[in-house]
Amino acid sequence: MAENNNLEQEITKTKVPMTDEERRNLAEKLDKELDEYIEGLEKRSYTEGWPEDRWQEEMEKHPFFMTKAPQEGEELSPIMEGLQQLKYSETENTSEELAATAAAHYFLKSFRSCLTDCKAALKLRPEYIKCKHRAVQCCLSLHRYEECVTFCDDILATCPTDKLALELRAKAVMGKKAKERNTRKESAARIREEEKCRLLLNAVKRKRDSLRKKCWYRLIFFKCRPLKEEELSLESLEPCSLNAAHTRVHLDDDGCLVWPVMFLYPEYKVTDLIQEFHENSTFSHHLDTMFESPPDWDRDQTYVAKNLNIYYEDKSNSKLHKVAHTDTLHAVLSRKTYIVSGGTPCFLILVQGSRVEQNLLGFHNK
Repeated sequence: MAENNNLEQEITKTKVPMTDEERRNLAEKLDKELDEYIEGLEKRSYTEGWPEDRWQEEMEKHPFFMTKAPQEGEELSPIMEGLQQLKYSETENTSEELAATAAAHYFLKSFRSCLTDCKAALKLRPEYIKCKHRAVQCCLSLHRYEECVTFCDDILATCPTDKLALELRAKAVMGKKAKERNTRKESAARIREEEKCRLLLNAVKRKRDSLRKKCWYRLIFFKCRPLKEEELSLESLEPCSLNAAHTRVHLDDDGCLVWPVMFLYPEYKVTDLIQEFHENSTFSHHLDTMFESPPDWDRDQTYVAKNLNIYYEDKSNSKLHKVAHTDTLHAVLSRKTYIVSGGTPCFLILVQGSRVEQNLLGFHNK
């Protein structure tokens, strides 16, 4: 034991550390030997990579990078086919494991994913009855009634007394009939709505034409700019104001126009929306109802119907024109100076003789 210790001490004493120059020379020698080895290898081009002009197409085949799932009947890439084998193959999974994999999505209500799993599993095991039952339930939940019936018929072809298949097939047939009935109702409702829209446009055009024959200024309907003759459409009659967003001019049973109308109160910077202002109704009819009692925002309680003046702005020169309480909406819209903008007629409501009225008249009519 003592001899071994003496030997280690002697080796330690004789071991000399490398200098920096020796380390550099050794590194250069190793680099040179590695380069010579690489140069001596057989030269051949790499042909297993993706071509530059088809890299995106190849990426789409990879399950990590694809942007959409493979469609039914579409040829799978080797990677996808391998993953499906791992997921659904009976050699890799027991029957219980396969059943659990299709059922997991179902109980999470991911019916589309569950149906995709079922179809993939049935490709590998076409007679797997539990998987067919699950596919039927998914189709019914997704309202894919025809596909549901097809799966049920496939089950009943080999098991005519299958209780679940019989029950779900009956539900699918009833669901299909209800869906077809709803589709017919929706189609009929759409036709009725289109007819109402057609009648509305024709009524607006007739009134516009009648005004033109009397040498009055034609009505213009626009959102952000004046419309040309051929541009009159339902979109041009849609209100721009957020307050009137869900209303639009329409026809009553007698073929008269009913408008959404905005009353603006500049003094308090508030507005009122009259959702249905019949064109033959007078302004006094609405003002008397609206100001039967003072509104909450009227701090001085000066807004009394008989003390209010009504104005509209002439879009061509910004002048204010007065409206009588006894005027109908049709009479005002028929004036040569009135233009309906944004699908919603607008009027200023001011207290007679107030400072706000005097200031606005002075500004607009100077």
